[in-house]
Amino acid sequence: MLKKKVVILIILLSVGAFGFFILKTININPEYKVGKQIDQFNGVAVYYNGSVGHVNGRELTADGYNLGLKYQCVEFVKRYYYEALNHKMPNSYGHAKDFFDNKVSNGKINKARNLIQYTNPSLSKPRLHDLVVYSGTVLNKYGHVSIISQVTDKDIEIIQQNPGPFGDSRKRYHLIKENGKWKINNHQILGWLRKK
Repeated sequence: MLKKKVVILIILLSVGAFGFFILKTININPEYKVGKQIDQFNGVAVYYNGSVGHVNGRELTADGYNLGLKYQCVEFVKRYYYEALNHKMPNSYGHAKDFFDNKVSNGKINKARNLIQYTNPSLSKPRLHDLVVYSGTVLNKYGHVSIISQVTDKDIEIIQQNPGPFGDSRKRYHLIKENGKWKINNHQILGWLRKK
């Protein structure tokens, strides 16, 4: 009887894992095709990627700079910094969560990205064009990155690529000021990076 329960459990886990893999790699939203422009910020396009795990080749600039995997979140923020802010990162590789270096102190230079790094919370208020870095999760171990597209005293708006098949390219987060520090109210946000 115990062997039968173990076999059934293994089968159920296998089917669940296979289903999860399929949902992460295929486009389940019939409204958009992968690669369709769905938004833009300062002339830099945001493209639809379908499922979070979908990969469609690598995007390189004409001069060979690596922007990342097409239509992933990293590709958008690096393309935004390259096209809108004329910025190339010394380390042009890495997963989204790796953009934040835990060894770099608040307000110091993140040498791999050649950007000033701020922790969440920080004495420095988030600004327009800051690159926001999110930790990984159980369903997405690679993390996420986005760009701040609007800032007020009460909240920020971010623009993002690859939020999932039904996610929005824009999202707002409450901004809290406590004890002289600014905090973006989202427990996944590690911090933000800023061009010098």
